[in-house]
Amino acid sequence: MHTAKRFVSRLTRQTLALVLAGGRGSRLHDLTKWRAKPAVPFGGKFRIIDFPLSNCINSGIAQVGVITQYKSHSLIRHIQRGWGFMRGELDEFVELLPAQQRIETSWYEGTADAVLQNLDIIRSHEPEYVLILAGDHVYKMDYGTMLAAHVENEADITVGCIEVPIEDATAFGVMSVDDELRIIEFEEKPAVPKAMPGQPEKALASMGIYVFSTRILFDELLRDHQLNNDSSHDFGKDIIPSVIRRLNVCAFPFRDPVNKKPAYWRDVGTIDSLWQANLELIDVSPELNLYDAHWPIWTYQEQLPPAKFIFDDEDRRGTAVDSMVAGGCIVSGARIRHSLLFSQVRVHSFTTVEDAVIFPDVDIGRHCHIRKAVIDRGCRIPDGTRIGFDKKADENRFHVSPKGVVLITPEMLGQDYPHGL
Repeated sequence: MHTAKRFVSRLTRQTLALVLAGGRGSRLHDLTKWRAKPAVPFGGKFRIIDFPLSNCINSGIAQVGVITQYKSHSLIRHIQRGWGFMRGELDEFVELLPAQQRIETSWYEGTADAVLQNLDIIRSHEPEYVLILAGDHVYKMDYGTMLAAHVENEADITVGCIEVPIEDATAFGVMSVDDELRIIEFEEKPAVPKAMPGQPEKALASMGIYVFSTRILFDELLRDHQLNNDSSHDFGKDIIPSVIRRLNVCAFPFRDPVNKKPAYWRDVGTIDSLWQANLELIDVSPELNLYDAHWPIWTYQEQLPPAKFIFDDEDRRGTAVDSMVAGGCIVSGARIRHSLLFSQVRVHSFTTVEDAVIFPDVDIGRHCHIRKAVIDRGCRIPDGTRIGFDKKADENRFHVSPKGVVLITPEMLGQDYPHGL
């Protein structure tokens, strides 16, 4: 019975999801100077926040709160435009929860504090379970299976986890588990991560996804708020490490339901990882399948004409090879290779673009050569510009990542940011 769809659907109806979307995302440098990290474009037509929100809807969780704080205007506008299709009369919603100083006179001080300051709103919905999600990761996941495991294990808290290379584990919460997947150790961003038994090259890392039985969530948030003056009020740093010896805290390994291997999950928190994750979508059989009709990614859908490729002269041919090109784009006598173009990008004649991620509303002039770049929304690239060929010249004008990806924003070009980042 506990694996039946009816059982899982009952659990999802009793669950309130809270998406933590107030992060600054400083590792993305100028991409998050005027927008929150969850509002960063991804995948040709989406924003990062669309992935956890779509996971909720596809999992049958129709009560979702989005907690915002840092430079949230474009994020709020995107959610208002793209996520207003829920039926309020059925008590379905994607609700915005901006920082309001409801309990304290300060802004949110950590992930746990962000939830604490919305405690009265959570109570008003009377959920049996609360699902805490990060709003800045890219993946597809059925949260119903995690809720079912939470109930079957009689857990107080369940932590979603994934295997990561040991050298990357310093950026995550790292845990050790027993044979029944109960967490026995948890350390946030350890300097020396503990490897998994028998797998010295891997560590078991938190995905920033938590299922709480509601009473436990309330008790632990209030305990952290009232008793621990030294707390940073963060789930990974404070709440989880403090409860693993008192409560039943279980791990839920995120695995592909078909092959049982670790599933696709990306923290696109750096320029390099964002660039790579976008270009992975171009592969013949990418790990993240955006063409999956059974698990669609929802977003605000602009009404745009189809992409257009014009001119067919020998030296002036509009082409795109091994690329993804969104609606509204015009490739006018230019060559696009292994690149991803978001909506309404214009690329003019005699220009070559390769290994690039081009955000919406970018205009690239004639005779340009662009390679291994991320170009932010609204940039106007002058005629004859060369990017990605001379590192020193690029560093003088733009930001160059550790792996050589060149980030270009309107401000770097002396231009104004467009309305609606």
